[in-house]
Amino acid sequence: MSEARLLERFVRYCETPSVTGEERAMVDTLAAELAGLGIECLEDDAAGPARAGAGNLIARIPPAGGPETSPGEAGVPSRGAAWIAFFAHVDTVPHDGPIAVVDDGGTFRSAGPTILGADNKAAVAVAMELATRLAAEPGPVGVELVFTVAEEQGLRGATALDVEALRSGCGFVLDHATPIGEVIVAAPTYKKLIADFRGVESHAGIRPEAGRSAIAAATAAIATMDLGRLDGETTANIGVIDGGTAPNVVAGRCRVEGEARALDGGRAEQVAQAMVDACSWAAGEAGVDVDLLVETYFRGYRLKPSSRPLAIARAALEDRGIEPVEVSTGGGSDANALRAAGFDALLLANGTAANHTADESVGADALVEMLGVCMAIVDEAGRR
Repeated sequence: MSEARLLERFVRYCETPSVTGEERAMVDTLAAELAGLGIECLEDDAAGPARAGAGNLIARIPPAGGPETSPGEAGVPSRGAAWIAFFAHVDTVPHDGPIAVVDDGGTFRSAGPTILGADNKAAVAVAMELATRLAAEPGPVGVELVFTVAEEQGLRGATALDVEALRSGCGFVLDHATPIGEVIVAAPTYKKLIADFRGVESHAGIRPEAGRSAIAAATAAIATMDLGRLDGETTANIGVIDGGTAPNVVAGRCRVEGEARALDGGRAEQVAQAMVDACSWAAGEAGVDVDLLVETYFRGYRLKPSSRPLAIARAALEDRGIEPVEVSTGGGSDANALRAAGFDALLLANGTAANHTADESVGADALVEMLGVCMAIVDEAGRR
């Protein structure tokens, strides 16, 4: 019965639109269901700073035997081992048209050309089923469920979250599209580059000598950049180039957007600076101007072997008969933002595949297994 309820929830959540910036319907759905379970929940003030359609939703389920073990100021419990948190984001990447989910022999897929939305509705469904079970039979530790917004565009919801308001001392982010069992112990720093080249327009057939091409400068810059996988922990890419107005006009403008990622923050800074230097050099050679912006979207991390959530996750996976596999990732998640804010978060694989594409999928068995892992995490947290 509970497995069928989990799968029904997953399908329903996937078919509820919630692209980044338009999360209200999804947040309201979860809040209503949590209230129906008698679970305390609140929506924070992140909507504004996160440029989202709603705030982050935080639900609290006290442990068996009482809501607290260590009171803090004004009767509010202090952060610590008595509580743990699970994180899932409610927003999705943009998609054209409504999402319709099909069950293809035990694997959920999109019925059309859209994404499925398993990123991160798989985790949302698992967290809500976990809430249903714990509401009926509380665990040995209190559990906070944090449903974040605007993750897909710069982790803005998690960045705006006040982690000091959480009761939990550590937490688990269920948002890595690899087989269950992978535990992500390192993630990169991400630097985004925007370069706006400004040249001089002229008629390309009559007076090309009077123009200075912004596109030519941009392409010269890109040609000198070291792109792709630079080493085992570092990547660089140019993903957007946009400029010009017509084939018969020497281009007066061209925008280039790229990124640098590295597990070592200093290395990410170094690669981003090399990209900036390439743009500046090319602009000077072509006699055009360039405006440069480098933003740090999120900062990387490496977990210490003594990490409490890492020890809990290892034991929980082993309890389920799954061998933990510690890996690094080239992607970012809410774990980056949480750890940057001083919260001890661990990113876990959730069994989804091909996220952000029309081939996105997740197996019913993966959803059920992820729920089992979360229940085991709650039990293990009570022992540690």
